[in-house]
Amino acid sequence: MRNNMYLALDFSTWKEAKTFIDVHQFQGIPVKVGMELFYREGPQLIENLKQDNHDVFLDLKLHDIPTTVMKAMKNIANLKVDMVNVHALGGGEMIKRAKEGLNSGSSTHETKLIAVTILTSMDDTTLNKELNLGGSMKDNVVRLADTANKNGADGVVCSVQEAKEIKDVCGSSFLTVTPGIRLQDSNGNDQKRIATPALARKNDADFLVVGRTVTNALDPKSAYEKVQEEWRNGIK
Repeated sequence: MRNNMYLALDFSTWKEAKTFIDVHQFQGIPVKVGMELFYREGPQLIENLKQDNHDVFLDLKLHDIPTTVMKAMKNIANLKVDMVNVHALGGGEMIKRAKEGLNSGSSTHETKLIAVTILTSMDDTTLNKELNLGGSMKDNVVRLADTANKNGADGVVCSVQEAKEIKDVCGSSFLTVTPGIRLQDSNGNDQKRIATPALARKNDADFLVVGRTVTNALDPKSAYEKVQEEWRNGIK
């Protein structure tokens, strides 16, 4: 079975990330690289990870005018990562041009374009009172997913709670990438729309992104294996 669970390398340097991987025997697993680490280490970091046989989700959440995003994606395509993302709130034209950039940048590797819907650190209060977006969280997430789908994205980042409804609207092949995954005894930290791996399985999530529930655990390897077991088999 393919491993569709990405471990978030939320470390300040490649040295810290590499040490964590080696100490806890995470060689070759899929990993997510976010802004903190990529902006410190740059493209060489991706080369290092690929040389060590890691699949890479490059989590940069691009959000700019369509032409700028298209040109950035053309460069990112040459890194040959497995997934990269933009903010769906950038609009349909931006998503469409992002896909064009990825398609024109590399002829030997397909990078999946994923659109971030609403961050899992946000709740209805943030959405309605601060961003002044009417409607429920789920309605907004599904609407953004539909826009992403119609403009060439391969999937979205969403919370587990919205994954099943997105599949209903966008089709079963439209990918759902779900962060905010926590084991039952883990701290939610700054995430608000969190879920267990078992619920992610029930709601047909395609990919999980796991971070602090593993990296902050007393035994990260055991925590990682527990998340995988729950996701594949539910809670017994």
